[in-house]
Amino acid sequence: MIMAAVLTVLAVACAFGAWRLTSARWPWRAPRSAILLWQSLGVTWGLATVGAMLAYALEPYGEGVVYGLHAFADSAISFGMGLGLIQPYDLPRVTALVAGLTLLAVLVAILLGAGAQTLRARRRHRALLSLIARDDPGVPGVRVVDHPGAAAYCLPGLRSEVVVSAGTLSLLHPDELRAVLAHETAHVRERHDLVLLPFVALRWALPWLRVVRDAHSSVALLVEMAADDRARRYCSPRRLATALLRFGTADAVPAPNGALGAAGEQVMARVNRLIKPRAELPRRFRYSLVTFSVLLSASAPLLWIYPG
Repeated sequence: MIMAAVLTVLAVACAFGAWRLTSARWPWRAPRSAILLWQSLGVTWGLATVGAMLAYALEPYGEGVVYGLHAFADSAISFGMGLGLIQPYDLPRVTALVAGLTLLAVLVAILLGAGAQTLRARRRHRALLSLIARDDPGVPGVRVVDHPGAAAYCLPGLRSEVVVSAGTLSLLHPDELRAVLAHETAHVRERHDLVLLPFVALRWALPWLRVVRDAHSSVALLVEMAADDRARRYCSPRRLATALLRFGTADAVPAPNGALGAAGEQVMARVNRLIKPRAELPRRFRYSLVTFSVLLSASAPLLWIYPG
């Protein structure tokens, strides 16, 4: 019971932390560290929730979650061969065992399903781009689509592509275009699509839960801010801010499924952050946050293998 209680407390703490983090503003001052914290909260919540149910179900074996599952499998095989009794034998523990294994399977399935859906969408869009997109010597390495609307996005992956519309080329000044392209390149290099994937999967599976929707929106905004920070190394922040404002006033075309666009989440919040930047969080605080995130991520797996 102690191991199940510890994992339950850990799961509840992660859910409460995620709820508090959705309304916090300090992550805007250190988006990369905050993204890592979000990832650790999500992973730990899933493993702790599943682990709490399994720890309760497998308590009669007294060997923790991982070793308990192994002992249960041996017991089930022996029972099937008529060599002994299977444990746990009471209804609450059997229910907890089934619920825990089902939740684990569901979490893995929705993650794999969201990943497969994203890959299919990107494959279809790449096939479409091969037919309608062109190269432009004015923007080397970028695919241009002859569309009057404002659009700029990237398709991450092994064959990543940055795409802009003809409307974007006519809308933005050269410095603004350079800033937008630096933003999209940051998405590609830092693989922000993989950062977002677990939260996209959860929102896809549980769209009615407000905390899931808020978590997805918070991480999506932090991803955009992280790309903005990377772009600021190669261009003026004000140029990127004016480019975002032009996208907003031009009614920008949303990025297709599986892509990450420049005009993403909460444009005005990003513009204000670029024009009136607040001081970055102290390095000591950021390092402490990273250390805490790593330890938090390791806590649930360690509790799983601990022979309780």
